[in-house]
Amino acid sequence: MRARGEAEQTCVWRFFIASHHFAGLIPSPEVQVGFLSAEATEEGSRLLLLTVSIFMVSLSIHGAEKHLQIHQQRSVASRPGSRRLPVVRHSSLPPGRRSIKMEASSSGITNGKTKVFHPVAKDVNILFDELEAVNSPCKDDDSLLHPGNLTSTSDDASRLEAGGETVLERNKSDGLYFRDGKCRIDYILVYRKSNPQTEKREVFERNIRAEGLQMEKESSLVNSDIIFVKLHAPWEVLGRYAEQMNVRMPFRRKIYYLPRRYKFMSRIDKQISRFRRWLPKKPMRLDKETLPDLEENDCYTAPFSQQRIHHFIIHNKDTFFNNATRSRIVHHILQRIKYEEGKNKIGLNRLLTNGSYEAAFPLHEGSYRSKNSIRTHGAENHRHLLYECWASWGVWYKYQPLDLVRRYFGEKIGLYFAWLGWYTGMLFPAAFIGLFVFLYGITTLDHCQVSKEVCQATDIIMCPVCDKYCPFMRLSDSCVYAKVTHLFDNGATVFFAVFMAVWATVFLEFWKRRRAVIAYDWDLIDWEEEEEEIRPQFEAKYSKKERMNPISGKPEPYQAFADKCSRLIVSASGIFFMICVVIAAVFGIVIYRVVTVSTFAAFKWALIRNNSQVATTGTAVCINFCIIMLLNVLYEKVALLLTNLEQPRTEPEWENSFTLKMFLFQFVNLNSSTFYIAFFLGRFTGHPGAYLRLINRWRLEECHPSGCLIDLCMQMGIIMVLKQTWNNFMELGYPLIQNWWTRRKVRQEHGPERKINFPQWEKDYNLQPMNAYGLFDEYLEMILQFGFTTIFVAAFPLAPLLALLNNIIEIRLDAYKFVTQWRRPLASRAKDIGIWYGILEGIGILSVITNAFVIAITSDFIPRLVYAYKYGPCAGQGEAGQKCMVGYVNASLSVFRISDFENRSEPESDGSEFSGIPLKYCRYRDYRDPPHSLVPYGYTLQFWHVLAARLAFIIVFEHLVFCIKHLISYLIPDLPKDLRDRMRREKYLIQEMMYEAELERLQKERKERKKNGKAYHNEWP
Repeated sequence: MRARGEAEQTCVWRFFIASHHFAGLIPSPEVQVGFLSAEATEEGSRLLLLTVSIFMVSLSIHGAEKHLQIHQQRSVASRPGSRRLPVVRHSSLPPGRRSIKMEASSSGITNGKTKVFHPVAKDVNILFDELEAVNSPCKDDDSLLHPGNLTSTSDDASRLEAGGETVLERNKSDGLYFRDGKCRIDYILVYRKSNPQTEKREVFERNIRAEGLQMEKESSLVNSDIIFVKLHAPWEVLGRYAEQMNVRMPFRRKIYYLPRRYKFMSRIDKQISRFRRWLPKKPMRLDKETLPDLEENDCYTAPFSQQRIHHFIIHNKDTFFNNATRSRIVHHILQRIKYEEGKNKIGLNRLLTNGSYEAAFPLHEGSYRSKNSIRTHGAENHRHLLYECWASWGVWYKYQPLDLVRRYFGEKIGLYFAWLGWYTGMLFPAAFIGLFVFLYGITTLDHCQVSKEVCQATDIIMCPVCDKYCPFMRLSDSCVYAKVTHLFDNGATVFFAVFMAVWATVFLEFWKRRRAVIAYDWDLIDWEEEEEEIRPQFEAKYSKKERMNPISGKPEPYQAFADKCSRLIVSASGIFFMICVVIAAVFGIVIYRVVTVSTFAAFKWALIRNNSQVATTGTAVCINFCIIMLLNVLYEKVALLLTNLEQPRTEPEWENSFTLKMFLFQFVNLNSSTFYIAFFLGRFTGHPGAYLRLINRWRLEECHPSGCLIDLCMQMGIIMVLKQTWNNFMELGYPLIQNWWTRRKVRQEHGPERKINFPQWEKDYNLQPMNAYGLFDEYLEMILQFGFTTIFVAAFPLAPLLALLNNIIEIRLDAYKFVTQWRRPLASRAKDIGIWYGILEGIGILSVITNAFVIAITSDFIPRLVYAYKYGPCAGQGEAGQKCMVGYVNASLSVFRISDFENRSEPESDGSEFSGIPLKYCRYRDYRDPPHSLVPYGYTLQFWHVLAARLAFIIVFEHLVFCIKHLISYLIPDLPKDLRDRMRREKYLIQEMMYEAELERLQKERKERKKNGKAYHNEWP
């Protein structure tokens, strides 16, 4: 054997010398002697093959480059001098792994007594992770909780020999294994013995065993009528279906090519590193020294193939497929098993629908709590690790461990939290700028000429804002509201509106780049969704009409075009009707505001009587919020009815149709009142003496003397705070209350001591199932918040700050809910956030339009600008400072003769309380001629100048912002350049590695043929 090993090494070395002579690269004599004197061990041969592959790669890229610098990236667990903390191993995880000690120097790698020298090349830095052999190990998901890089265990027998009877007993007691303590539970089915669908279940379970799945049943400790069916997939079944599903598995360590560093950049890096010494060392990053289990997977992956199983890194067949992948494979099998004779009598979903099974779910990996600290004893399991470093409130300021989330819950849920974290991070600059605008308003409040004039206008008497009961009032009485308005409507508001429009575009463009990086790291670049299954409802409806599927070539149910169009028309009519219901609700709120403003004006309490408009607005907003929440319940039922009426063909089509309807309903429901206040309130009221009336009865509501912006701010602030508070309560409080009630009933019936002995499947069964619509509620809440943050942000600059504070809490609430309060959802894959991205783009476009109208129409920015440049003291001088605003308040108010009031509008008071004599004139907000002019109460020239300036501003603002948005979208590529290079480089290296593996296999076959004396062609190699 030793002679044969030496012969193989000599053969490899000669091939190495020949290849480098061919390329003009001849290793030094010392290196040649070092290689030829190496012992013929298995590790030495593999290291030689590794060296050959490195030089082949370098030759193929850089030609006759001279030097190759090889660096080692060592994990914390493998550093010779690093402190390793003890880790408590859970019974469900593999035992400790035997690591191979390996030291590296600048000249070579020492492995035992064998010293292997690596030639050196130039301009290319190849970074290997743990320069072991070509088949260097990649950490399996379940091995993340353990130190070491290698394992010698390969099956249940070796694991039991290492752990002995203790491992078996521990596995039996934790509820994650079958009774024998060897077979891990991959999936749980729950049914009741009293259920009449016995025959279907028996056929289904018989076919489950026929597919190779192992099964075991247990009755509930609480209710003997409840039966738990435990399923386990052996290695053969997992391998067969993993190949069918194209599950990507690791087969090689990744190789990192570091770019060339220039002297100037190196000097800058040194200066930056000196500055960073004085700063905290990345406080937001998770501590990998105390939590070594957070190391990432650094392996190339490829679709699993049983024929090429020798290419993949398999140290332990029990942990090669992680728990999430095993559950996904089992679920895939269950979806394709028949339960009755017939073409459509197939799949677990149909059995759940007809009540044959009550629940189906994968198990959590044990308890999320531990008596021991994770920093001293390590994590008990992945669930415990996620709770400590993600769902715990103590790590609210830390980054999310997205790789762990993805490994435990799947890519779809991982992408949601990645998007939520990215959105929250991008809110920081928006919140900072919004807070700056607010603080700028506070600092300039004392210098604001408009608010000064309002506060000093004790001699200006304003006309009543409602019929009869509303009194005359001094303009100075609205001093507080004028100051509050300045906090939101100041010189920085326009800049902030432009910034937020650009921010929305930058957020979406950089999310595309971030999503591309995540898709690359999670092997989603080349992943395509499996062929969608036809919905059972669609099959039942159109089973009589069939046509050939152009992809699969199989007959499938077919929906006629006329039938589809008629259903879509009915669905669109239903959507239109529900939008009309929303408008009717808004109309009701308008009537309430019109009626109650007079009621509050005649109230006995002076506080409410003097602030009748604010009281009207506040109560109207609260009532509007209650109507919104009630209509949301109705909308969900209507959207479900209309979506089922359309009969979508597949589940993704159903989800997209339902999502679009629910978003449209809730968006209109949530923002209709806001649109009314922003663009209609006080715009079409007429003027004193000729008010426009609703149904010729109620006088339309006017804005406050200080403007309508204060009403819009109150509407947005109250709705945003109440909506977010209610959502957070329903997301976490409702499951907490339900789970607490379930535990309470169990304690009352069986005593508190029985809870400790519950197996894991019964604990998970008592948790709340995930929402029937998946992540719909989570996405919808954030998308509606994004609309609030961008659409009317010019009127409420603090919206991004409130959204940021809410999202910091929301991330931990959702994490806590997924880890502790919900059953473990099935891990599913996804490449992006789906239809929600298109909705975000639509909101970004709408936000530009609405902010342009808010600045031009709702705020006083344009009237002030026109006055400063055309009518103020600085007219014609090109200035617009505060000194140019002197007299603006008086110029923006028109004069009305009190004797011209209509009989039903004439106030009860004559205004004698102000000056001792009845008032003859009062003022109101508008640009109209005085009563003694040729055309009484006609529009002045200033009105037309302001109107033209508003229209011009809207056009210029929209075109400018849209040009900036499209320019940014064009300049920012969807794929980062380094990622594009890594993808192309990885594709090339994977091809080379596959070729080398095949070449090695062919060489072994050639040697076997030669050893057996069989004839073969004299070919190379």
